[in-house]
Amino acid sequence: MSYSEDDYLQLSGLQHFSFCRRQWALIHVEQQWRENLRTVEGNILHERAHDETIRERSRDKITMRGLRVSSASLGISGACDVVEFIRGKSGARLNGEDGLWQPYPVEYKRGSSKISDADRLQLCAQAMCLEEMLGCPIPEGALYYGETRRRERVVLEEDLRTQVMQMISEMHEHYRRGYTPKVKPGKHCNACSLKELCLPVLCRSSSARTYIRQRVREDDT
Repeated sequence: MSYSEDDYLQLSGLQHFSFCRRQWALIHVEQQWRENLRTVEGNILHERAHDETIRERSRDKITMRGLRVSSASLGISGACDVVEFIRGKSGARLNGEDGLWQPYPVEYKRGSSKISDADRLQLCAQAMCLEEMLGCPIPEGALYYGETRRRERVVLEEDLRTQVMQMISEMHEHYRRGYTPKVKPGKHCNACSLKELCLPVLCRSSSARTYIRQRVREDDT
């Protein structure tokens, strides 16, 4: 299957979708957004990584920032924070350059390494776009975390690629239907910038009426 460019979804939304399907729908289907400290810190980190005016070059490595990528087969588009092209025996041919250059995507994230695969899935989707555009396999990439200031090597295995394809297919279906999943409250809700829009507290033991009464009392005090 090949998607029209008009139907492309944001590649970065895969990380949101993996974290919480409702959060993704509120942002990408309903066009709602709020900042918090975590999102502001993440934006600052990405602004530095996405500075397209910076292109680093050494004899055997070219570093590109903010490289636009897309995939007609997945129906997504976005930008890679950093892609390093390393001269070697395999890879892609680059305009104006001799030999082969192996792409190595590096995604920048605030905080530290996480148990969930949300960040790894986003990195894998970037690599899959690059593979489709450049016509060469990309077996691994890395996640750079701002808190630890270290890279985490990520092997882009078949299981991870399968998850990417399944989730993006589900994203397209939700978007086509204009569907926003119901709330599934959890610890992750506390870190979400959309907590006040999503109102996960309404799904807990207390009723919506009780919650609204409590908020009215708070506003009156």
